Amino acid sequence: MDIITGILATAVLAGGVLALAALGEVLAERVGVFNLGVEGLMALGGVTGIIAVTIIPNPFFGFAMALVVGLVFGAIFALATVTFRANQVLCGLALTMLGSGLAVTVGKPYSGMPAKAQFDKVIIPYLSDLPILGRALFSQNILVYLIYLIIPAVISFVLFRTRHGMNVRAVGENPAAADSAGIPVTLIRFTYVTIGAALGAGAGAYLTLAFVPSWSDGVVAGRGWIAVALVIFAGYRPFWAVFGALLFGVITALGFVGQARNWPIAPPFLSMLPYLGTIAAMILPVFVWKRLRLSFTAPAGLGIPYFRDER
Repeated sequence: MDIITGILATAVLAGGVLALAALGEVLAERVGVFNLGVEGLMALGGVTGIIAVTIIPNPFFGFAMALVVGLVFGAIFALATVTFRANQVLCGLALTMLGSGLAVTVGKPYSGMPAKAQFDKVIIPYLSDLPILGRALFSQNILVYLIYLIIPAVISFVLFRTRHGMNVRAVGENPAAADSAGIPVTLIRFTYVTIGAALGAGAGAYLTLAFVPSWSDGVVAGRGWIAVALVIFAGYRPFWAVFGALLFGVITALGFVGQARNWPIAPPFLSMLPYLGTIAAMILPVFVWKRLRLSFTAPAGLGIPYFRDER
């Protein structure tokens, strides 16, 4: 039972990184912008969080600074892809290389240094005493509760239960028709791409302030790419993205436990389990969504720059 509880607790903690990054990517792709710069944004957010708590040892300050950095670089990415309508794939790859390289350069003095402050556990009375699930689900840090409950609930409500959310989805599906109806396509795309980038950087800060917690070169370890694949697996739905992140967290936790308990499995194989899961996540949506009779089709305008003169 202790092993199961430990696996679940680690899975929830590890999945939070992917969930927050995937939620940010859901916002960007719902308005029709394909952001492949999540890996770079996470690296920037991770190193920013470490530097910030070194100056002011408060994890909330570190997380907030990471969000600000994400907003800045997200605005630059949105300026290129939305305002100037540059190629989204190339801009995303450039953001990944720029963010990863800049993070390594700026983070050299902090490499291997433990975080001066990190998010502590918030134990929920009574619920944390439940067998098996209590410690795993109700003895986590505050960001875990926000990422798994509050943030996806807010995003889902805005996207699917409000008139504004209908406008947002219309921008991603058919920007020309949305523009004809008086919806500010450029403003909505710019705003949601920037917010999505901020959540991606926040995921990096979560990684270095709650999960690891320290900074080192390569600490992101491809999680940004996994988050992009996770959005496809989730059918561009917030709560499914969170559920998928939790599944990836279980896979990651199994690798950690296997190595710690010396399972008769090669350690390199255990280390590559999350990446094998990514490959499966690219294949399974076809079967999963058809079985559930739900659409997993990407927004029709995804990846296509909008030129108003061509509507």
